[in-house]
Amino acid sequence: MKVSFLTLALAVLILAGCASASLPLLPTSVTRSGFSTAESSQAQPPAPLVPPTARPMAGLPITATQPVSLTLRLWLPPQFDPSAETVASQLLHDRLMKFTRLHPGVTVEVRVKAEDGPGGILDSLTTASAAAPLALPDLIAMPNSLLEIAALKGLIHSLDGLTTTNDESRNFAFANQLAHLQDSVFGLPIAGDLLVLAYRPEVISRPPVNWDEVLEANHPLVFAAADPLALFTLALYQSDGGVIQDDTGRPYLDQFKLSDVLSFYDRATRAGLLPYWIAQYQGQAQAWEAMAENRTDQAVTWSSYFLQENLPGVNIAAIPTADGKLYSLATGWVWAVASPRPEHLAVTIELAEFLTESSFLAGWTEASGYIPPRPDALQTWGTSALVDILTPIATSASLYPPPDLLASLGPPLKEATSEMLKQQSTPEIAAQAAANSLLQP
Repeated sequence: MKVSFLTLALAVLILAGCASASLPLLPTSVTRSGFSTAESSQAQPPAPLVPPTARPMAGLPITATQPVSLTLRLWLPPQFDPSAETVASQLLHDRLMKFTRLHPGVTVEVRVKAEDGPGGILDSLTTASAAAPLALPDLIAMPNSLLEIAALKGLIHSLDGLTTTNDESRNFAFANQLAHLQDSVFGLPIAGDLLVLAYRPEVISRPPVNWDEVLEANHPLVFAAADPLALFTLALYQSDGGVIQDDTGRPYLDQFKLSDVLSFYDRATRAGLLPYWIAQYQGQAQAWEAMAENRTDQAVTWSSYFLQENLPGVNIAAIPTADGKLYSLATGWVWAVASPRPEHLAVTIELAEFLTESSFLAGWTEASGYIPPRPDALQTWGTSALVDILTPIATSASLYPPPDLLASLGPPLKEATSEMLKQQSTPEIAAQAAANSLLQP
């Protein structure tokens, strides 16, 4: 693997000063079509960033003050693996290849890491923070569920003053929320996923837009009732004007707004429209499976399942809300910068910008089954009818709350939902119990 003259000189100085010291070895890489993949290894804490004034203009060639050759390391979750045999993977592979052609001497090394669990993105960053600095990634495709944690731990860098390409006026609102933590930008949005209603037009000619229409249409509705995050219940609560934090920022549930949602569940359960078996569904994937296996004609799930599987005879619409006003919850991914090497920062930012250019994102998200962060990218998708459906849903969507807030809201919302499905309480009592559970010290 190539290293810069500066790095080599540093190694010589260290070895000269202390015979027993040695620099950590870089991981072995296997080159594939102009960039490389490598096995995971440990890393050290980020070094200080190059001041913004030292950054060259994006898109310009590497200057003489930068290393003649360097390797940029990317960490990606499995669904974004550029070596997979899919159209989306090939598009990303080709984009990375193009970047290396535009930047002679730059090698891009890709590592695939799980989003969660041991050995996943956050775990690897955390456990590697005290190890070899040359093994830390420069750029990470990070989900919003990890972004705040990584930022608060100092594992990724703020992009304030380092990039001008994230024009917030061009983004969907959920994408702007995705990129920010408090008042700082910590990522460049690349893809999103929306909570939607999947349905069969041959059975349901017009999808319900509000709760009354769900009840009147008399078609069973499937959703992940045992979801630990209670995302569908949370979406209905927020769509009805329910707030999730009080004036001091503490988790909060309005018992009257929540009672409205639970009353809808209660009525639907009594009408036989919420199947008993959804009380076991812990994720949106199970709701989608019910659609795929013809066990229901409408289900609440992520848009990515619909876009990636293209199930015949199934369409999508916005989730039904109390008054029919469009609303959805979203999740997504950003390019986050974790580069510990100041000499890599300028080129790392250029790569992140290169991978978030609208025309590329349009083709890549359409092929991968995710929502682009900008309306202009979505508008260039090939299926106009699908664009017309997704654009207003994406425009209305809000990013779902960060993990620490969901950890407080999820359990009482899940419990209240379960009590309605099992007819173990009244909406008013269940809502009051859920709200009071957050007031306990």
